[in-house]
Amino acid sequence: MVATADGGRWAQSVQAGDEPALVGRAREGDSRAFEQLYRRHSDRVYGLCVRLCHGDRQKAEQATQDAFVRAWEKLDSFRGEAQFGTWLHRITVNVVLGEHRLLQRWTTFEDAENAGPREELAVGPADDGLARDLERALARLPKGARTVLWLHDVEGYRHDEIAELTGVAVGTSKAQLHRARKLMKEHLQ
Repeated sequence: MVATADGGRWAQSVQAGDEPALVGRAREGDSRAFEQLYRRHSDRVYGLCVRLCHGDRQKAEQATQDAFVRAWEKLDSFRGEAQFGTWLHRITVNVVLGEHRLLQRWTTFEDAENAGPREELAVGPADDGLARDLERALARLPKGARTVLWLHDVEGYRHDEIAELTGVAVGTSKAQLHRARKLMKEHLQ
């Protein structure tokens, strides 16, 4: 399987279209089929979790496991109208952001600016200078702004979807995106 980002949304190319068969077998309770789905998608889900957990790899590992547990529990609700990876992506975002809502209140710009230095997100060894600069600028954003920027500009979510996922108003999502873009521009100059 080859997994690539396509316009912020996941696009998948699977060998001989066998993924629907795997999903069907997993829905019937075949844990080995689900394990194959896990192996195909775990790296992509983990990468998304790292981003949504603001670089905290321990939280990302837990969120990855939680997302796959939720997917196993909800597999009967998968209708096949979208790619399995797209459905799993949405579950992952819901799991991670739902956890954020339960464990902490939403970080405002003022709270984040007063909190001190931001953590740096990990950058892989194969990334070039531009990617490193973007990662550093992204890591300097307040958590709320970083989440909205990532969901909107990278993952392709609309403001109403972001508001629903994060528990903020649509206007707050728009304001955070505007501020995040402005800060990114400043950080990259």
